[in-house]
This record gives sequence, structure tokens and C-alpha cells, in this order.
Amino acid sequence: MSINFDEVIPRTGTNCTKFDKRLAVFGNSHVTPLWVADMDFAAPREVTKALIDRAKHPIYGYTFAPDSAYEALINWVKQRFNWSIKKEWIILCPGVVPSLTATILALSRADESTITLPPVYFPFFSAVTKSNRELTLCPLLYHNHRYEIDFDRLESLNQNTRILLFCSPHNPVSRVWSRSDLEQLIQIAEKRNWIIISDEIHADLTYKEYQHLPLASLSGNAENIITAMAPSKTFNIPGLNLSALIIPNTSYREAIVRFFDQLHINPVNPFNIVAFETAYLEGAYWLNALIDYLTDTRNQVTDYLFHHLPEIKLIKPEGTYLLWLDCQLMNMTDSELKRFFVDQAGVGLSPGSLFGEEGSGFMRMNIGTPRSNVITALDKIKKAYG
Repeated sequence: MSINFDEVIPRTGTNCTKFDKRLAVFGNSHVTPLWVADMDFAAPREVTKALIDRAKHPIYGYTFAPDSAYEALINWVKQRFNWSIKKEWIILCPGVVPSLTATILALSRADESTITLPPVYFPFFSAVTKSNRELTLCPLLYHNHRYEIDFDRLESLNQNTRILLFCSPHNPVSRVWSRSDLEQLIQIAEKRNWIIISDEIHADLTYKEYQHLPLASLSGNAENIITAMAPSKTFNIPGLNLSALIIPNTSYREAIVRFFDQLHINPVNPFNIVAFETAYLEGAYWLNALIDYLTDTRNQVTDYLFHHLPEIKLIKPEGTYLLWLDCQLMNMTDSELKRFFVDQAGVGLSPGSLFGEEGSGFMRMNIGTPRSNVITALDKIKKAYG
């Protein structure tokens, strides 16, 4: 079944953050928007059909998740990652970021610290600080245009730590962590009795040279590992806001459920549960085609930068549809970089400094869009810089 990822689908006027907030964010409503981490592709047609079919029933009442939705996730995780999980481990949540915050609040005290590894997805910072918890930073090491975990520094951190907030695959630096990386991380966490919250929302979006390994699948005792997954990035349905926490530890699971119950939050609605189940049951062919398309786009961006914009170094993408651009050779401050891309090139990217001070001098580019949009953006950058 062919899928036309080259089709440009107008999104302006749909209350779409990426397009309709350009003026508010960039001061320019005409920039080519390659910032917000959703894609400009139509979701799998099976998902759209399932949503339309549900909408035809004219009553949109309170809704629960059927067993079949849990089974769809369980089977997907087994087929894609050879990881066997149980239904009772799964909590459905209103998106990954709220679930991270809920977990921090439910499982740590105000006098305990949460570690994260910047540059990293910026809600990791606020999930900790807005929960009135201490934030401890253990920056990734950047060497020869590649990022690694600083295990020596991680081992040296104080005993007051309760939680390690981990991003795998990593946003924004696009690392797919190796088995040895993950096993070393588990070893340190077990020694220190840390809880690891592993945000694996991009688990399905890895290039074919790389294989995502769920962190908890590598541990002989995954009681201290909480995994966050969702179909939202995989199948481009993030606005439906339904994710899953996979928690083998019964006491942790009960504490998080109590937290959500206190807020009277039911994450399931008539539409997101239909999309969740259908995507996992019927979306594999679409995902496989998407990976092929993103691979070609990634390769074209790599070649373009090498031949036409050598001052911008692309960190080799291993996963996600987010490219991490090292712009340090452009010799601009962060504010100058932002002005250059927006005012001179007319391209809306995410500034690297958003992901922590370690992102200074970098920009993040979203290639989850028809390739013509990416090439247009690159041409505009080349013209403005040349």
C-alpha cells in the first residue's frame, strides 16, 4: 500500500501550534516551520477511518480502555522489541510529560533530587522544578560530534538523588543508546537505589542501522525502572494525548494511580483510545514506510550541509525525526543565531539553548515533513548565509 509522504497538507487555520503560532513565537507568520515535534504527514488511514467511524456514533460519553487496547500495546512491544510486559504493569496517562511530572510527585520527596542529562527535552527541567524538587544536571559529553553519557560524573553525584530522568532515544541529540550504555546505566542506578524514568516515546523511530532497546528489558530486576511509551510520535497523533507508563513495581504503580485519582483524571476519551488501539494493531506498514522516507530525507540533509553549508555540522541522526545542528562555526551568539534563522533565512527552528545551556550554539530541525519543505528551508538558509 503506497503512502504519499510528499503530499503537502495545509495545516494553517487548524489551530495547529506549529503553523498557527508562528507569529506569536517567531514574530513572523511566514517562516518555514520546522520546530514543534509533530509531523506534517497524514496519520495512517486506518486510524483516520477508525476515528470517523467512532464519530458517527453521536454520543461521546465517559469512556474506559478495553482489554483489547492493552493487548495491542503488549503485542506491539513484544513484536518490535521482544519485550514481554503484563497488562497489570500498564497505566494509561494523559500524555508522556504529565506522566513524568506525576511520577516525580508520587515517588519522591521535596528534599530529594532528580537527575537529567542535558541537552535534553526541555520539559524534563520543568517537570522537576515545578514539582518543587531539586534538579541535578549531569551533562552529556560532546566529543567529535557525538554525545556520550558521562558515567564517571553520574557515579559521583550525591546520595540525595531519588530519580534519574532518562531520554531514550534521546531528544534532541538523536542518540539511540547502545546495550553497553544502558547496562552501565542500570548498574549505577541499582547500586544507588535510584528510580529510572525512561522516556521512550521515540522508541519506534530509529533508523535501520540502529536498534532501540527498552531499558527495562535489559534488567534482571526492572522494579526500579518506569517506562513511558506512546503511539503519538510514532503515528503522528500527539494531539490525542494518550500514553502509557509501564511499571512492574506494584507499590510505585499504586502511588501513581493514587496521584491521578486525586486529580480525578481519566486520560481516556472516545477518540484517543480508538486511535491508540488501531495504530498499534494496523500501523506497522505505515511506520516502516515512514522510516524509509525519513532516512532518505536525513541522507539528503547530510549531503546538502556537507556540500553547501559546511559551517553547520549535523550530529549523525540515529533516531527520531529531529536533527541536531551544530552551528558553532557560524560564530554567532544564541540570540544572533535565532535572528539569523528567523529574520534572514525565514526558517523556524528550535534554538539549542532551549534544551539547556549545553545546547548553546545548536539548533534543532524537525524533518517530519514533506521533503520539499526541508529542501526549501535549506535553500533559504544557504541564500541567507552565502
